[in-house]
Amino acid sequence: MIRVLLAEDQTMVRGAIATLLGLEPDIEVVGQACDGPGAVSTALELRPDLCLLDIEMPGGSGLDAAEALHTELPETKILVFTVFDRPGHVRRALEAGASGFIGKNRPVDELAVAIRQVMAGETVMDPALAVTALRAPSNPLTPREREVLAAAIDGSPIPTVAARVHLSEKTVRNYLSAAIQKTDSANRFEAVHTARENGWL
Repeated sequence: MIRVLLAEDQTMVRGAIATLLGLEPDIEVVGQACDGPGAVSTALELRPDLCLLDIEMPGGSGLDAAEALHTELPETKILVFTVFDRPGHVRRALEAGASGFIGKNRPVDELAVAIRQVMAGETVMDPALAVTALRAPSNPLTPREREVLAAAIDGSPIPTVAARVHLSEKTVRNYLSAAIQKTDSANRFEAVHTARENGWL
């Protein structure tokens, strides 16, 4: 039996997927979460065989959760699913330790097959998303630049951002300046927009 943790912020969607996966003879949804931090804490408690993570969730994306889980539970497989086709997401998912990336528009039976393939040691990639990813530019931002840019995503002033990431205001300005330059943006708000559109955040 493949023990699966499902992380999806939309309650109805999460419930439907859990129910349909539960009909599979070899898959059991042992836990559910509605956000990134919840996915990590629940996974640490339940230690599932595989985590099925949505990307866009409140409080921390599925990609952030994937990075944390890959470090904390390296034996747990990670499969990312989403309705978004931002090319940077595919690369970030793989860099974060995910073994697969599949679109939410796929039938549940295909999702079940993908789960089995990942558990068998294969890397699963949605064909349409793979083509998009191959054509996309690589992420120019360093992990630290991504962290600072993400902390500034709500337009907070520099002192607030600095407190969030535990860095000096000068260092935060330097990271933001680098991110603005690398994304060919006029300001940090445009840099955030560009980074999100490309799936770099």
